[in-house]
Amino acid sequence: MSKTLTIVRHGKSDWDFMNLTDYDRPLKLRAYADAYKMAVSLKKKLHAPDLFLSSPANRALYTAVIYARTMDHSFEKIKILDELYLGNPNSILKLLKKQDNNFNHLAIFGHNPGFTELANYYLPEYLDNVPTSAYVWLEFNTDSWEKIGPDLLIDHEFNYPKKNHS
Repeated sequence: MSKTLTIVRHGKSDWDFMNLTDYDRPLKLRAYADAYKMAVSLKKKLHAPDLFLSSPANRALYTAVIYARTMDHSFEKIKILDELYLGNPNSILKLLKKQDNNFNHLAIFGHNPGFTELANYYLPEYLDNVPTSAYVWLEFNTDSWEKIGPDLLIDHEFNYPKKNHS
């Protein structure tokens, strides 16, 4: 059995609300369409995540909700984790390695620069940036989250809204 990790950067945030904190900033209208488009694309390629781990920031959590809804999952499958709010790759990696091995596909929703750095830790090719609403899925040849690493990567995809989707 393999483990699949999907790294999803939140949708584009709306900066029109200057009185809100970074934590509370909502998604731009365009971000909703982009998130649905990306969730549908992922659904066509992979089985739905067993668990959605999200930053508590509005823009990340709303993106996770869109993915859960698109993949016909209960919102009970969304777990909000403070560690994903602007987390660095090392703290995110520690969090992933502690996950229950009964889950074979995890999706995480959060922010840059940590998410781009995390993707680059695993990927054979370097990404300058994981843009808003983009995802990177990674499949590892292991049955343990503790063991996931670049040496066990067997498949992957980087996808973003401006790519041509069928």
